[in-house]
Amino acid sequence: MSHPGSVKLENIVKRHGSFTALHGIDLDILPGEFFAFLGPSGSGKTTTLRILAGLEPVNDGRVLLDDVDVTHAQPGERDVAMVFQSYALYPHMTVAENIAFPLKMIKTPASTIESSVKEAAAKVGIEHLLARRPGQLSGGQQQRCALARAIVRKPRLFLLDEPLSNLDAKLRVETRAELRRLQRSLGVTTVYVTHDQEEAMTVADRLAVFMEGRIVQVGTPKEVFLRPANAVVAAFIGTPPMNLMPATLTDGRVSLEGASLPVNGVQAQGTRDVTLGIRPGDLRIAEGRTLDHDIPTQAIPARVEFVEDLGDSVIAILTVGGQHVKMRLDQHADLKEGQQLFLTFAPTAAHLFDRQTGERLPSD
Repeated sequence: MSHPGSVKLENIVKRHGSFTALHGIDLDILPGEFFAFLGPSGSGKTTTLRILAGLEPVNDGRVLLDDVDVTHAQPGERDVAMVFQSYALYPHMTVAENIAFPLKMIKTPASTIESSVKEAAAKVGIEHLLARRPGQLSGGQQQRCALARAIVRKPRLFLLDEPLSNLDAKLRVETRAELRRLQRSLGVTTVYVTHDQEEAMTVADRLAVFMEGRIVQVGTPKEVFLRPANAVVAAFIGTPPMNLMPATLTDGRVSLEGASLPVNGVQAQGTRDVTLGIRPGDLRIAEGRTLDHDIPTQAIPARVEFVEDLGDSVIAILTVGGQHVKMRLDQHADLKEGQQLFLTFAPTAAHLFDRQTGERLPSD
């Protein structure tokens, strides 16, 4: 028997009429892991979470919690707690009564309830608000109340559906760090749904990237960022996301817009059509190149369209061969709109994907 809180999804299929929402989801989540489901709206991540919670039946496949098949078990039989995007607090109850509600439902003695409520409230820093009603709380305080209600009965699985989406940007960053700390102190397996890749990258031990009802990649945030499995993941992860440009690969060099640049570690012989991926921070201006020269073979011609000054850095939006490309530079970069320049990148910075399938090319 494994430690409490292991999750296994086996070939989960979910249909709504003729529409297939999930096409065979396979996933293993380890006990105590903070695991994120990341993907755009409609990719199947919330449906998968609801199936885990027992709120949504499956058409095919199995759900195992701690090696026990709970596919057809009711939500109450699964020992999971869920925090919804809307918090779902009872407005007529005080904070203390909201937190106590799950314990009352399982007929916990009143003396135990009181101490458990205080303990849960203290963990999320709202012990001074127990007498208030949800309508008297800020968004961040309501969110903490919902968290306290979820952790009060020490579930084996903690499910969070976009829990920070109703908070402003500053509070979201603060609460993100608190959530991470809370999960660490509780040691409870946590599954976190978000469409915000920065959020997933900062809180998760590992994550699954969902696209159109399928999991397209599972890994640590670092693994997914450094080696996206396909062009779709590459375009989704990163702020700003990776630039993707059509190119031709011939014996370890990529050619585009009259330029030919070396790339590292690709196991490809001959010539093939590829999509070249370069992160905005990995693009460099080729020094000493002006339009008085012939187009250099080692650099890509580009034109500056727009410059976004972010204070600590600058994002330049460039045109390369009729498509927009973003480049991140430090704040001292002196670029002018309309300026012509040449771009280069380190051979190790190139990500190469098959032009037809979008899959990452094998590398050494």
